[in-house]
Amino acid sequence: MTAKEKRSEQVQLAVEIATKLGLLAIILYISYLIVKPFLAIILWGIILAVAFSPLIDKLAKRFGHRKKIIVAVATAIVLALVVPTWLFSDSLIGSGQTLLASVDKKELVIPAPSEQVKDWPMIGEKIHALWTKAHEDLVKAIKPFHDLIKEGISWMVGMLKSAVGTILMTIASIVIATIFLISKESAVSLYRRIMRRLVGEERGDEWANLSALTVRSVATGVVGVAVIQSFLALVGMILMGIPLAPVWALLIMFLTIIQLPALIVIAPIIVYAYSVSTGTPATIFAVYMLIVGASDGVLKPMLMGRGVDIPMLVILIGAIGGMMLMGMIGLFLGAVILALAYKLFDVWIQENPIPEEVDDGPESA
Repeated sequence: MTAKEKRSEQVQLAVEIATKLGLLAIILYISYLIVKPFLAIILWGIILAVAFSPLIDKLAKRFGHRKKIIVAVATAIVLALVVPTWLFSDSLIGSGQTLLASVDKKELVIPAPSEQVKDWPMIGEKIHALWTKAHEDLVKAIKPFHDLIKEGISWMVGMLKSAVGTILMTIASIVIATIFLISKESAVSLYRRIMRRLVGEERGDEWANLSALTVRSVATGVVGVAVIQSFLALVGMILMGIPLAPVWALLIMFLTIIQLPALIVIAPIIVYAYSVSTGTPATIFAVYMLIVGASDGVLKPMLMGRGVDIPMLVILIGAIGGMMLMGMIGLFLGAVILALAYKLFDVWIQENPIPEEVDDGPESA
């Protein structure tokens, strides 16, 4: 074969490879665009399936009928999401309509503030004066804050829409998770094969297990924090005599699970406590509830990373950074990606050990 023929053959081979790679890239890109609207729901479904798999396995060992248990658990979770949301939305709409009607008819009367409000540090006098105006004429008192109230209402409506969208996406993800849990063996086998292709036979299973344990660790941190916060809030509200305390505690747990601040519920409860109680107990209650609302910053580092052979700081940074980058789903994906990156870095370090120093003996004089 002459040099010219050899060069022509190389050019043809390069063109063929480039054409195949181009077609493959186009197919992959179009496939991504097709899957993109459902990608978040599918990822959430995988996360929920991994998180609930140990619970399903325990229930199946004890009671049998794995598929029935999966469907029952999924139905219970959906009802736990839908029923409180529907009740809360219905109550909120009804209360809002009643409140607006009362304001229009000037039937709404704000109770007069106690003299102890003036003793509040820094803001007591101003709060007492504004509260007194609201007691005498509510419409006139809130008129200067019309634009601020309008912005606040718009923000609350936006938050409610976002919460409803999150709930609908969660329900769809639960359906996907149910499908994955029913066909658990084939799904786990597929993921293990993918990891073996990526990192080899030796580490494929280990990294697959690491991914699952990381997701469960973060889920334990999220759900565990939500349960603890809601329980502490429930204790404080019962001691303070807040009406419907269990309902508000469940709502706090729900907001914490979907990563919305518990202060959305806690702040109005504190305001209500000040309107029905004297200064000192209400102040103690307010401080306690604010600590409860901010306790997730302390509890999450304690619960995340347990049971995983990865430093807790790596899991925590991955979860927080992932949430800042990708939203709620990044709480899990960020932790998994950073955990795998840490493991890859550790493997790279271990495969390049520091050579031992050779003792040449005492130096000759």
